[in-house]
Amino acid sequence: METVKGFRDITNEEALKREKIKELLIRKFQAYGFVPVETPIIEYEQFAKADQSEETISDIFRLKDKGQRALALRYELTFQLKRLAKNKKLPYRRYQIGEVFRDEPVSSNRFRQFTQCDVDIVGSTIRDEAEILKLFFEILKELKIDANIYINNRKLLNEILEKEGIKPNDRLQVIKEIDKLDKLPEAQVRENLKKYNAEKLIALLKKPISYFKKYKSFEEIEKLLSYCKEYNVKVKFQPSLARGLAYYNGSVFEIKSKAMKESIAGGGSYLINGIRSTGISFGLDRLTSLAKISVEKLPKAIVISIAQEKNAIKLAEKLRANNISCFIMDKISKALEYANAKAIPFVVFVGKEEIKKKKFRLRDMKIGKEKLLSVSELIKKLKS
Repeated sequence: METVKGFRDITNEEALKREKIKELLIRKFQAYGFVPVETPIIEYEQFAKADQSEETISDIFRLKDKGQRALALRYELTFQLKRLAKNKKLPYRRYQIGEVFRDEPVSSNRFRQFTQCDVDIVGSTIRDEAEILKLFFEILKELKIDANIYINNRKLLNEILEKEGIKPNDRLQVIKEIDKLDKLPEAQVRENLKKYNAEKLIALLKKPISYFKKYKSFEEIEKLLSYCKEYNVKVKFQPSLARGLAYYNGSVFEIKSKAMKESIAGGGSYLINGIRSTGISFGLDRLTSLAKISVEKLPKAIVISIAQEKNAIKLAEKLRANNISCFIMDKISKALEYANAKAIPFVVFVGKEEIKKKKFRLRDMKIGKEKLLSVSELIKKLKS
């Protein structure tokens, strides 16, 4: 039976790689003082779509329970912060890794169910923004992903739009069009901006960084750049970066790699319950596809019991106590065939001779060689 379009099974090496990356993420998040939360996958539809644009609302998976209550699958993790942060001591620093669902078109790097990873600070400062960027910079480094971090500020964009005479009611839509400059041909974006008499913005947003110092809102960008320098994290100012979502009201940032058309991560500053907040969000799927890390084959060995079940169990327990993944089989030919089929690197024979010698025969399935090893030698070999 096939999966529903936009959904998929994740197995074998990809599943192991994802687990390894999640372990790294949790370690990094906690090192920066973020604490974990878990939230419901299903929320009231009204709560899920509050303060969202019509475009976002159209992507929400809707459902009803037996009481005919209007519910929705969560489409992101940020909106739940409104509940989580209520009456919390500030700053409230949380991280979350969880499944989100979007009823939208599917592509090679876009699914209808995906694992989202968020860190957010409710009650944040510009220094916190730089710290979050440094956190992600470290993650990219450990995963050996070559990417660039781009920053801008929505206050600067709004100030530019005001000075260029763009009508207040048109500004959000103009920002959304500007945000498409790295996704659509420039000529198409220019044509779209003509509806708002805003096509002149394209040339303006290509000007060097020195040009933007005349705007008062550029002060926040200068502060962020200064903090990033202190944290030794490389960022690039990109005046056309907009992050089209309406709730951003300060710094915005996006992480992109030449190896992928879509952005790896995005974030910025916004209000949660009227409090200045900042965060970054990214999908585990995209991170996994770009990460250049190896994963250990699991299981590491099959323990083959040759009419020595009790001794095989004892040995397997000793191996597991030393973090060596293994399981027991009791038919030699079947175990060897299984190990070959599943690329399990080793098998350990536990027979009468092995018990008598207090040494176990270890076969390297890749080269076919065997060695008689004591329990301590066996553990050392399997852990190497």
